[in-house]
Amino acid sequence: MIKFGPSGNCEAFYAAGYKHTEQSAEFCKNLNLSCFEYSFGRGVKMTKSKALSIGDAFKKAGVEISVHAPYFINFANPDDEAAAKSYGYVLDSAEYLSLFGGERVVFHPAAQGKVSREEAVKKAEDRLKILRDLIYEKGFQNLKFCPETMGKIAQIGTLEEVVRFCKIDSCFVPAIDFGHINAREQGSLKTEEDYQSRLEYMIAELGYDRVKNFHVHFSKIMYGGRGEIKHLTFEDKQYGPEFAPLAVALKKLKLEPYIVSESAGTQAEDACEMMRIYNSVDIQN
Repeated sequence: MIKFGPSGNCEAFYAAGYKHTEQSAEFCKNLNLSCFEYSFGRGVKMTKSKALSIGDAFKKAGVEISVHAPYFINFANPDDEAAAKSYGYVLDSAEYLSLFGGERVVFHPAAQGKVSREEAVKKAEDRLKILRDLIYEKGFQNLKFCPETMGKIAQIGTLEEVVRFCKIDSCFVPAIDFGHINAREQGSLKTEEDYQSRLEYMIAELGYDRVKNFHVHFSKIMYGGRGEIKHLTFEDKQYGPEFAPLAVALKKLKLEPYIVSESAGTQAEDACEMMRIYNSVDIQN
């Protein structure tokens, strides 16, 4: 079943007097949203008792929770010791995700650095194979580990690169940030076909079953010559992408992803708008 929800807490959450992540569960439920993404972007810094408390709140509300691993992960780091820390960031995120009762860990794959693109991608690929082995050793293979498409040109994470990483093992599921794709490709996502061609590419490469419930990040993003600059809200009329053509493509292909709004401050409202748009789409068979 398709799910919609916010990444973190929106401005309205705090304006209503809420403070704690446990309250995010009821906040989402009251908006008829069905998922929520918690960010460990600046590091996994939480007590296990707090994680269990958050997990209990989301279980009671019937809202699924995912996590975003720390932003400083780089599986293409030329320094082996520095790169080794990335395994820990992902696995620590997975441990706390398990305490939350969720099943999806999103992570940024790598940065190109000063080497060639292919060299960086290959290094990241090799290290993700090591990560795969560690995932099985830790017993986390029942979770979904989601390498994300990235918005800056210098970052590793084109659609093709993410699909390549997901071919390593079934524990890897693509996290497709359509705002990032649009930003790095200078406004490439405009029509239903623009979305459908990319979805069909994933299905052809990974199979329908692997792609059916893939992970999605969606927001409008300002971009320049080097790609992503900053996240915007759905109120912005200058930059894309628009969600409506994606909603049509998803319904046509019978895909039911986990869709997270990463709008700047209006995450919950824009998640609700995506849900409204999706539910308004009528595909005639």
